[in-house]
Amino acid sequence: MPIELPSLQVDDVVAVIAPTRLVLINRDPGPDEAGVPLDWTIGLEVVDVGTDGVDLAATQVWINGALAFDGGVLPRYDGARAQVVQTMDTLRIVLDPAAPFESQTTIEVRVVSQTTGGVHALDQTYTFTAEDKTAPRVLAAQATGPTSVKIEFDEDIDIINVAGFSFTPLDAPAVSIAPADALADRNLVTVTLDTEMTPGARYRIKVSGVTDTSGNPTSSPYDSTVFKGFRPAHPLNRRFDLWSMLPTHNRRADVTGDLRRFIACLQEVTDLLLGEVDQLSDIFDLERAPERFLDLILRDLGNPFPFDLDVLGKRRLASVLEEMYRQKGTAVGVKNAVRFFLGLEVEILPFAADTLILGESELGTDWILGPSSRFARYAFNVQVDEPLTETQRKQLRAVVGYLKPAHTHFVDLLEPTPPITYDHWELGISELGWSSELH
Repeated sequence: MPIELPSLQVDDVVAVIAPTRLVLINRDPGPDEAGVPLDWTIGLEVVDVGTDGVDLAATQVWINGALAFDGGVLPRYDGARAQVVQTMDTLRIVLDPAAPFESQTTIEVRVVSQTTGGVHALDQTYTFTAEDKTAPRVLAAQATGPTSVKIEFDEDIDIINVAGFSFTPLDAPAVSIAPADALADRNLVTVTLDTEMTPGARYRIKVSGVTDTSGNPTSSPYDSTVFKGFRPAHPLNRRFDLWSMLPTHNRRADVTGDLRRFIACLQEVTDLLLGEVDQLSDIFDLERAPERFLDLILRDLGNPFPFDLDVLGKRRLASVLEEMYRQKGTAVGVKNAVRFFLGLEVEILPFAADTLILGESELGTDWILGPSSRFARYAFNVQVDEPLTETQRKQLRAVVGYLKPAHTHFVDLLEPTPPITYDHWELGISELGWSSELH
């Protein structure tokens, strides 16, 4: 369909010297083009930049190695949109495939031609890729925790509906589960469940809430798979089977199987409780404890620092807090704590007050009353090598204030001062005696 443009402006024109008399132009789809519709035609033009013209009888086009055009004949590419138009210097060919392209396939087009008389020849090949119309496939699913399932697909996917993951128990007794959240990471999806699944029970998961990156949704029969409910690791020599613990006559009297099914329900709860008991050791492990237990561990250790820390910072603090208590009241303890929280190196300096200097100080001008000798003996300054932010100053003062000896006095925080900037004269702007400064 012709398109009428309101205006057209050419910013730049580059002259390209054709290496041969015959050139291949106006290719549709173009070379290396991706996402070409499956029912698209293949159009191209062979142009002779000289005066001989293109030899129609000597022109051939191959599609993926199969002859598609031979001197005006279009085998299997002669649909309603096909056409062959020849002018004095141009041969335009449009191939209309009898069957659409296959999804995500790479189509190779080879064009062979020559000028009338056969003096100049053309043999050029290019490729393009068909669009993705293949639905993503579910490859496998595995329970990675009591309330989490990981699903693998054969390509990268996007989640469009968390409720699109449905779970059906295949064994009995088995608790019903439903998705609470889902997170995609390339071709993997981690689904968080609303409750714990039955250990060892088989579940069928059906996926309808995802698409691939091209927007294709899942379709049957590749939208479901079966996995087993997560069973926590347990000691090999432990046997906690409630059914075998019942007296023999009770088990023998269970003709209908109701008692066995009831005990199986209790067995599921027992297995989940035993799994939580086995994980108690992780709670006290600083490297594996959940964040909420890290807060409790720090509270139990009497954490005196009110800083907001991430999970890694909390683990590090819990591992060194006891040593900080041992070094409390020492200069080494202050330096180590500042280095831990702020990553700064500090130096503890004795306090030197600005007092009256004999022969230099002037009464009423720079007379500063110094501290008592006892205060000066137990006072100190902290010096850093780089300027601090206001937050860093507050944190450093809090750390030093807690770790310093109780009888000492933290007087001042010494930071490097910025270099002095001078107000130089500016020709035509500065005024002598008014905006000038001698330095």
